[in-house]
Amino acid sequence: MEYITLSNGVKMPTLGYGVFLVSPEECERCVSDALSVGYRLIDTAQAYQNEEGVGNAWRKSGLKREDLFLVTKVWISNNGEEKAAKSIDESLRKLQTEYIDLLLIHQAYGDVFGTWRAMEKAYRAGKVRAIGVSNFQAGRFFDFAHYVELKPMVNQLQCNTLIQQTDIEPIHAEFGTKMMAWGPLGGQGVDGIVKSEALTAIGAKYGKSAAQVALRWLTQRGIVAIPKSSHKERMAQNFDIFDFTLSDDEMAQIAKMNQHDTGIINFGDPQFVKYLIENYG
Repeated sequence: MEYITLSNGVKMPTLGYGVFLVSPEECERCVSDALSVGYRLIDTAQAYQNEEGVGNAWRKSGLKREDLFLVTKVWISNNGEEKAAKSIDESLRKLQTEYIDLLLIHQAYGDVFGTWRAMEKAYRAGKVRAIGVSNFQAGRFFDFAHYVELKPMVNQLQCNTLIQQTDIEPIHAEFGTKMMAWGPLGGQGVDGIVKSEALTAIGAKYGKSAAQVALRWLTQRGIVAIPKSSHKERMAQNFDIFDFTLSDDEMAQIAKMNQHDTGIINFGDPQFVKYLIENYG
């Protein structure tokens, strides 16, 4: 496993297992399989309604807590200092842990500054080792990061070989923020990565699949990837990416594949924001 170092010195694995859209009933089994394969970073969220499955799985795994990196997110309905604080304690209970390794604000709307104050307090109290945001696109991220005391250590965005998020990189660098990629193999309207002829051709040189090349491209950029699969064999394939290194020419070739720099979902679209607030706020 390879690691990145966050701005506060916390080391974070560059590859993890995501449980978005994994049902509560299936989550414990899937996370147990992922841990047995070798994953040590598990990414969940309050909105996924499967934190308890993650907690049950790691508790039964026999692994030491310090060998795991657990990530969860505060949902928009829990925004605001008081509600966020209560939700953090609830996430700790469901995850069966005394601390969360990385806690993110899930969406950029609602009382995110109040939520951040609760997260800063949880961080200083030792309930959380690192804090960050999710789905904060460039303008919103800059506005937020400019005003908060503790700067976001991570921003989780849709990022893959077709959605490369290059425009936000200088802004992240200004605040010492690392990127975490959801949908690293596609998802949310992105197709073609795992069947890409270009990625397949590169992978053939190393005995790797297009998906493995796509994940390796992200981790070599220092971006944390969290692929999801409910099949243990596929989990193992996604995990098997640290025995080869893409050349500079191959990295540059893949960089030319970019199609949608900021992602398929426009998180600044008023209709999308209206939907979030009216249904979850």
